[in-house]
Amino acid sequence: MTTKLTAEQRVQKSHVALMNNPKYCMYSGIFMLGKTEVNDDIPTAGTDGRNTYYGRKFVDKLDERELKGLILHENLHKAFRHTTVWKHLYKENPKIANMACDFVINLMIVDSDTDGKEVTLPEGGCYDEQYRGMDAGEVYRKLKQEQEQEKKNGKGNGDGTPSEEKSTGFDEHDWDAADEMSEADKQELAREIDQALRQGAILAGKMKGGMPRELTEAMQAKINWREVLRDFVNSICADKDNSTWRRPNRRWVDQDIYMPSAVGEAVGSIVVGIDTSGSIGQAEIGQFLGELVSICNHVQPESIELVYWDTEVAAHETYNRGDYEALMSSTKPAGGGGTDPRCVPAYIADKKLKPECVIMLTDGYVGSWGEWSHPVFWGITSKRITADCGVSVYIGD
Repeated sequence: MTTKLTAEQRVQKSHVALMNNPKYCMYSGIFMLGKTEVNDDIPTAGTDGRNTYYGRKFVDKLDERELKGLILHENLHKAFRHTTVWKHLYKENPKIANMACDFVINLMIVDSDTDGKEVTLPEGGCYDEQYRGMDAGEVYRKLKQEQEQEKKNGKGNGDGTPSEEKSTGFDEHDWDAADEMSEADKQELAREIDQALRQGAILAGKMKGGMPRELTEAMQAKINWREVLRDFVNSICADKDNSTWRRPNRRWVDQDIYMPSAVGEAVGSIVVGIDTSGSIGQAEIGQFLGELVSICNHVQPESIELVYWDTEVAAHETYNRGDYEALMSSTKPAGGGGTDPRCVPAYIADKKLKPECVIMLTDGYVGSWGEWSHPVFWGITSKRITADCGVSVYIGD
């Protein structure tokens, strides 16, 4: 006899399934942010930007794909900080503000699983291809223009929403609770979300997943690429760490989650591949190498295998622990041809290198990103370019 799962158990099961899926693991930190509750009094679902709430009856009527779609929907609101960033739109027109935010994230959810075999939207979700490529503010303005035009034509729903067969969504956004937060709390929440997304990007890189373009662009204006790179390298160290339960990890104790703390071992070899195709200048190379030396001194890898590449590896230099300070003065960049990063994993395999991870610096104008057998970090000097594998961060400006 099969025991029927409760709504709480189904929500938890869906969280675990999403966190273990390369397509969605980048949201793991967002899922863990705030409280997740199932409530008898909530008709559908909602979020205040930190916490998520699900109505029991609503959860019970959804199948597994719809429930995962609902969970993604609420947590994407959190990831984009919709309830704080677009508060001024809510004050002007609550219904259109809700719809605008929903249209943006529902396009992302549908794009993540186009055949709907794993994730799909619950019935009634706002979805329209005409809003592709827009943020919530742009969608809001377009919806408002439609509303004003319909008023002139004597149409409309009478509640501030266009009448053109558009759904007004299946969830609620607790803008008022978000507005009650102090400025300090809002800034702290923004910091926590940024941190969760950066850690999620690293996890996605390890699981050979990827970061949606919309989130990558949203993060570019806020994150410090040096912090992302440090987190990436530190995460590789953490994977090699021994663990002890004698000293609980303090990071999680306040959430009643008891995890072991780490007893560190130094990371092994790191391959660093620098694009010298001509579009990468000496200033960028110098800046990146300077930061690399700082990171190496912090985590003390056994060695750095530094390769300069264009369409092939033009130079290979090895630096062992203790030699990193000499790297800046002794390195000799080489290259100057086209740009094909596939030469780096081929070179690693050919030379039988065994790196813990690979760090790549490039302008991003490539035909193919290649196939990688190791965690890879991409520092990209061009905006709006994201690798289809590993962790991608814009490092310009």
